[in-house]
Amino acid sequence: MRLSITDPQDPRLDDYVRLRETSLRRHLETERGLFIAEGEKVIRRAIGAGFRPRSFLLTKRWLGSLQDVVERSPEVPVFVVTEQLAEQVTGFHVHRGALASLHREQRHRIEDILTMRRLVVLEDIVDHTNVGAILRSAAGLGWDGALLSPRTADPLYRRSIKVSMGAVFSLPWARLEDWHGTPELLTTAGFMTVALSLAADAIELSQLAARITLDTRVAVMLGTEGAGLSKRWSDGAALRARIPMFAGIDSLNVAAATAIACYALSPRGVTGQSSG
Repeated sequence: MRLSITDPQDPRLDDYVRLRETSLRRHLETERGLFIAEGEKVIRRAIGAGFRPRSFLLTKRWLGSLQDVVERSPEVPVFVVTEQLAEQVTGFHVHRGALASLHREQRHRIEDILTMRRLVVLEDIVDHTNVGAILRSAAGLGWDGALLSPRTADPLYRRSIKVSMGAVFSLPWARLEDWHGTPELLTTAGFMTVALSLAADAIELSQLAARITLDTRVAVMLGTEGAGLSKRWSDGAALRARIPMFAGIDSLNVAAATAIACYALSPRGVTGQSSG
């Protein structure tokens, strides 16, 4: 159902208004039960993962390449706009020219995630870009799922989705209800809990990798962009691990550090070490 829109104030475009304003969007998207996907690949991955579209906002040049996606949901409106109007509505230059509003759904429960073997566990990581990059690394390096503390940024926010290239749709994740008891929850579920930390007693990742096998269930706990893990989570972990640093640099961005940890401790990495 194609509809040409020429008025940036048209109420039918309300799902797409002021996408750059994070605090406003968090409120609106939660209240309306929606999230926004940007770009052809991300839209395809979201719909391929089973999320139901509410509407599409497309410039004319994307009508052809997304025609098969649109035709799967003939009842869903397709708002056709100019690039200038899209920028007026969203508040930024929509260089990919394709947006979709989709119904928000929580796909997995904490209980589901705790049955897996390799987890990343995010504590209060509030930057949406970092959350997206962490989930992308975890998915791409063979990890099974993620748990998020109550204050961790929303994986279904537009920027998280964009940076993850849709990995937030394929990697199972759930939000924790009890921040304080998370280390004990993971230990009781049978995980070796690893705090990524700069603590003096932290062992190098390579040493840790040599101690685990394919059967070891591992949960790597990751802290905030500035202060790192809380004392509660760091002290509650079975082990603390660090990435060796040089040139006077004490640490990496949390997303970069996660990628290294996931690679070093991934099932593939462990297989490679044990067979060498």
